[in-house]
Amino acid sequence: MMVSEKRAFVQLLSLYLFIQFSVTAAKFFEPFNVTYDHRALIIDGKRRMLISAGIHYPRATPQMWPDLIAKSKEGGADVIESYTFWNGHEPVRGQYTFEGRFDLVKFVKLVGDSGLYFLLRIGPYVCAEWNFGGFPVWLRDVPGIEFRTDNEPFKREMQRFVTKIVDLLREEKLFSWQGGPIILLQIENEYGNMERSYGQKGKDYVKWAANMALGLRAGVPWVMCKQTDAPGDIIDTCNDYYCDGYKPNSPNKPTIWTENWDGWYTSWGGRLPHRPVEDLAFAIARFFQRGGSLMNYYMYFGGTNFGRTSGGPFYITSYDYDAPIDEYGLLSEPKWGHLKDLHAAIRLCEPALVAADLPRYMKLGPKQEAHLYWANIQTNGLNNTLSESQSVCSAFLANIDEHKAATVTFRGKSYTLPPWSVSILPDCRNTAFNTAKVGAQTSVKLVEHALSPKISVPELVMTKNEVSSIPESWMSVNEPIGIWSVNNFTFQGMLEHLNVTKDESDYLWHMTRIYVSDEDITFWEENQVSPTLVIDSMRDVLRVFINGQLTGSVSGHWVKVVQPVQFQQGYSDLILLSQTVGLQNYGAFLEKDGAGFRGQIKLTGFKNGDIDLSKLSWTYQVGLKGEFQKIFTIEENEKAGWTKLKRDATPSTFTWYKAYFDAPDGKEPVAFDLGSMGKGQAWVNGHHIGRYWNLVAPKDGCSKSCDYRGAYNPNKCMTNCGKPTQSWYHIPRSWLQATNNLLVIFEENGGNPFEISVKLRVPRILCAQVSESHYPRLQKWFHPDVIHGKVSISDMKPEIHLQCEEGHIISSIEFASYGTPHGSCQNFSEGNCHSQNSLSMVSKACKGRNSCVIEVSNSGFGGDPCRGIVKTLAIEARCVSSSTIGVSQF
Repeated sequence: MMVSEKRAFVQLLSLYLFIQFSVTAAKFFEPFNVTYDHRALIIDGKRRMLISAGIHYPRATPQMWPDLIAKSKEGGADVIESYTFWNGHEPVRGQYTFEGRFDLVKFVKLVGDSGLYFLLRIGPYVCAEWNFGGFPVWLRDVPGIEFRTDNEPFKREMQRFVTKIVDLLREEKLFSWQGGPIILLQIENEYGNMERSYGQKGKDYVKWAANMALGLRAGVPWVMCKQTDAPGDIIDTCNDYYCDGYKPNSPNKPTIWTENWDGWYTSWGGRLPHRPVEDLAFAIARFFQRGGSLMNYYMYFGGTNFGRTSGGPFYITSYDYDAPIDEYGLLSEPKWGHLKDLHAAIRLCEPALVAADLPRYMKLGPKQEAHLYWANIQTNGLNNTLSESQSVCSAFLANIDEHKAATVTFRGKSYTLPPWSVSILPDCRNTAFNTAKVGAQTSVKLVEHALSPKISVPELVMTKNEVSSIPESWMSVNEPIGIWSVNNFTFQGMLEHLNVTKDESDYLWHMTRIYVSDEDITFWEENQVSPTLVIDSMRDVLRVFINGQLTGSVSGHWVKVVQPVQFQQGYSDLILLSQTVGLQNYGAFLEKDGAGFRGQIKLTGFKNGDIDLSKLSWTYQVGLKGEFQKIFTIEENEKAGWTKLKRDATPSTFTWYKAYFDAPDGKEPVAFDLGSMGKGQAWVNGHHIGRYWNLVAPKDGCSKSCDYRGAYNPNKCMTNCGKPTQSWYHIPRSWLQATNNLLVIFEENGGNPFEISVKLRVPRILCAQVSESHYPRLQKWFHPDVIHGKVSISDMKPEIHLQCEEGHIISSIEFASYGTPHGSCQNFSEGNCHSQNSLSMVSKACKGRNSCVIEVSNSGFGGDPCRGIVKTLAIEARCVSSSTIGVSQF
């Protein structure tokens, strides 16, 4: 490509992107239509390649939403995606909630105000590791109902809710044709995995759901994910780790990836999964390389399962998901930064991607291939805003070999491709991005004790890990064991857990009386046996009490219980406490899953034979006394008979604790360290943080390093072995007041509240490592000298870009070496080749600033420290709050 041709390409590209983004910004709230063809969604008459960021609005607070949306946009997203959550919006049949974290309209409007589109997946089944898959538990009680099949009661309820949502959005003018941001809707969710279980009724249900959705006349396209038999006007889409080979069921539909799993969820007692960003970028590049048009991250921000919203059973309160934005709203680097660069590279290719109907495939080697997108825009009516005299060309070069790098020749030029990587060439000649070459910074987040506002800066380093915000004045009150109110009832036989609790509480007490004769005692002594409680099947947690004393505990998902018990002669109260830890959110026939006990339940070992407990009279009590008195709220907490807790008190089970604390200064995210506790729930100022459980992950199954190469699975890159799955629990800043915040803990197992502390989630350390072989930053493609042909993009140098979080500045450079440094973040060391002024040059460029850019070149460090060797610049920097040291941001 000649200089004039390159200049024309970049000028054409600049014009195209200016038009695309100015249309989005200026005309967003003017009505526009959304249709599609075989290649892509057509928005306001133009095909678009779209990046979508999954953010579930109830998993954050409304105060967090603007920042999350802004960071998604900065990261290169065009679209925000979310499910709706039926059990959050209609907790009681006919009583709707669209407030607080469930203010769907506010969330969609914020997205529109930011200039982004919206993909709303109504479901109303959502899975999402959300309690009961999003279904309200009252749905089980509708007479004759069977979920997600050709069942009239279910279809009637589903249609009523979906219609409610669509009508609400229409009333608020949130669809594209009304000037709103919503461009795409989803009906049902991953039903293709379940359809076979329902036979013909499942097939009929799919057709009904599609027709019902289309009949609502929302005015935008509908999709069904994982639904290869989606009817004609519904786009079937892919959910998976890799969707580059996916093709919709009609040549007239575009290829859409509704769930790109960039991480995975976690269960109590499990290891923490991580997906390497190199592999994630590879999967995305391959998707667009092979004809994909819209990719949605599941998740871009995972958030928190506040309250009792986590599904499972046994899914933890954190829903971080190893997403590009972490649970606290902080950027997860290098994942966010590397993906931002990828999105920019794809955006550079968009003129060619939308103009060409099909790519040209070229085999470059045994496991190497190219896809070239070329078109003369004069023949493409979908982009008639561009000059008719220009052509566009972009290419993707892939090396799918998991082990070896490869050098290939493409259009007469040589390219080296790392293993399991894709290089993106926006102009079919110069490489803008390679998925395996990470140039983005790594941020290391420290969890620090909250500091007293009286501590001065010189003391910061010495005392930050010694100061706690929780005072010594804890108070406690015991939760009564068994029946605690007049709102109990007695029934002959054993009732199913959810039929009684309606999921208003995790807890259901069962109490009956057992008579033990002298003959039974003698029988046990003479035969050296003990009576045993046997239950065929139980979920999730069972506590067994005899006369108010805890005898044993069992946990598991539909597991057999064989629990020895001890009785004295005479009558004894046998109390069983069944607990849920999140309702099943995935699978067929959810309405039949239930909770509590299944099958036979009996006491064995008695002289006259087994006692069939299912035939006895049982007294039932739903929930905890403190729970229903709402002693965790500011208004009601004095109802309990609190007493001061002594520090040397023996840890007790089934106990409520409370204390008051002041909010830490600053804006950094806040968390509780509950590592000293056992199992229970926590509240702050009446807000339900969620469940906690200090289960420890297995000691094996983790590795010190993770090889990104090769297909990913959730067990591939595990961390946190031998440690509690979750110890830190997010407290949104908006839930805190400056002083006197009420913390209430309900502890089941016996823990030490004096060790609870308030901590700050702080990204203190930044690292980056970029070599001369990296490519120039994507922004260089729009440098005036490149646009006007004065400089070739291939002559531009790579750079390191460091940036602290907003409100923070770089206080020191802990390490800098231009040469051949060794190691990785927090473990760098100088190599045989090292520029002696590395530290001074980087410090001069970065110290005291919020962000800085350092060119990776000999000229930037006063000359070549070792000729003939590819040099690398490695940096480790430290960030502090700018307000702490009184330095303004640059």
